[in-house]
Amino acid sequence: MTSQPARPECSGPGTVPVMGVSPFKSSLVKAVFRDMTPMHVSRSAAWAAASVTRTVLTEIIDGARRAAAEDARKKLIPRDLVSAIDRNVEIEVGCQWYLHSPTFRGRTGVLYDAEGVIVPVRERRGARKPSAVAGAHRFEAGVKELLRSQGVTAVPAMVRDLDGIASVFLTDLARDAAMVVREGGVKRFGTTTLVMSGEPAPRPFPKDSLRAPSARSGDGRTIVRDDILAATRIQLFGGDLRQRALTEAREATQNTSAG
Repeated sequence: MTSQPARPECSGPGTVPVMGVSPFKSSLVKAVFRDMTPMHVSRSAAWAAASVTRTVLTEIIDGARRAAAEDARKKLIPRDLVSAIDRNVEIEVGCQWYLHSPTFRGRTGVLYDAEGVIVPVRERRGARKPSAVAGAHRFEAGVKELLRSQGVTAVPAMVRDLDGIASVFLTDLARDAAMVVREGGVKRFGTTTLVMSGEPAPRPFPKDSLRAPSARSGDGRTIVRDDILAATRIQLFGGDLRQRALTEAREATQNTSAG
């Protein structure tokens, strides 16, 4: 999918974020992080990562729900997921899952090696199934809870896709958070604003709302909340979804220390 032209049609203010306790438990978050790094994960970091994953999955489900509503359906099917991603490039996350899902077959573009030879999909997947793909089933309970919160259900194939995207996204978040700790902060940072041709540019975000800290505090053995926020900035496009994910993660951890 990443090789296709983006056709962003962001959901905008009509999207209602689901606040409250994340359906993805801290124990699940820490298990995913253990697959990626030996670093300790603080309690607030686990809560922040769970919150960000919830926000992203809620946006994906909302987009699929809107696509299904056009056919007067409340049961989501994989086609609704593809439509949601085509309409809103901000939710194109967890892309490693696409190589393992029949839903995205033929939509993952073409990769060439150094000699200009096409790399088969089976080689792009790798010889071993990644832990994020193998462990995707762990997210099923949380995904089903999010579906219920939006008043919809989904066929098993759609649930599996949402499980996989959630698992890969959180794994990518863990990898980037560990990188932030190792490097002592975010070395390179920017923001991307998506604008349709002929439309006016949106207002810029407040000057400090998306800024990544130039350096981190704390030791080099523990992932803390601010490392999760920095990883979120890396993983998500600069836009409404990223801003909402950061805001909700801060709110989810406001009663704990930043550690």
